[in-house]
Amino acid sequence: MQNLSRIGGRAAWTGADLARDPSWIMPLPDGALAEIDAALAGLGHRAPPGFDARHFPLPGLARFLAQVAQELESGRGLVRLTGLDPARYGAADLKRVFWGLMCHLGTPLPQNTTGEIIGEVKDETGVGAAIGSGTARARSRSTGPLRFHTDKCDLLTLLCASNGIAGGVSRIVSTVAIQDAMLERRPDLLAVLYQDFWRARPADEEGEGMAARPFPMPVFARGPDGAFTSQYSRTYVELAQGQPGVPPVSAAQVEAMDLLAALAEELCVEMPFEAGQIQLMNQHVTYHGRTAYADDAAAGARRNLLRIWLASPLSRALPAGHAGQWGDVRAGALRGGAMPGRSALAA
Repeated sequence: MQNLSRIGGRAAWTGADLARDPSWIMPLPDGALAEIDAALAGLGHRAPPGFDARHFPLPGLARFLAQVAQELESGRGLVRLTGLDPARYGAADLKRVFWGLMCHLGTPLPQNTTGEIIGEVKDETGVGAAIGSGTARARSRSTGPLRFHTDKCDLLTLLCASNGIAGGVSRIVSTVAIQDAMLERRPDLLAVLYQDFWRARPADEEGEGMAARPFPMPVFARGPDGAFTSQYSRTYVELAQGQPGVPPVSAAQVEAMDLLAALAEELCVEMPFEAGQIQLMNQHVTYHGRTAYADDAAAGARRNLLRIWLASPLSRALPAGHAGQWGDVRAGALRGGAMPGRSALAA
């Protein structure tokens, strides 16, 4: 049985902690925009995925980006960058800037089986109505709220290209803080989360013949060196139910997931996502979600978040049993994404 213990440290923050200490919000240094513009000009006709960090040199930003990478893996696991102005660039150039910056932090991954490399999280319902059911992708491409969850990558990066007229508040919570709070309040339910929960992923999010095939994995786990990790979406737990060979979730599992959700609501940070901001989240130690939002199509006010998934060279080692989800559990490995082991970078 898992040896339960408090984790603490910088990754165990609460929303109240971040309100008192906003140092997780990091402005780009002086001279950054000029360097970014020079790198963009040097690309010629290259577009994602046809270039990487070598083609987008940022020597003056190297130290700053190294600090960001360390904070994501060994610190809070959460950074919001400010100082970029989307109005400075056309739509295609904004994607090239975002891609070039993120290539300095990790290796981009395909986000679905069609090879999506830069997701656009925006309303695709056509009528602006919230989607109450369906896949996680369908929900994210609506105006409805999103439950706390993780994406299948070491680092989730989002650039706010534009925002709607109301709502869409970003919500992030430390899973380390949830773990420690549950240890104090209900260690019996914490133990349940360290046991296997059956999940399944939709066909459009999984490749290599894995579509919708259920698999067991704990919500919380520790790697071979003790590092914490959590991969979780209640949607995927629900999707596995009723499939052959999958046992029904137990009363204890439902109670544990309910408490996890309640603690996430209690401990999270909530903050509007402003155009030009880049939010980076370590998916081993944070969950994310959002409130519902409204677009004003007539006025041209639409919310659009550009999304890149990264495998981080600084990533932690994961338990051997997580290989089915990640493809490779070694520290610093190319892992995750819709097709584990595949980079989104062009050959």
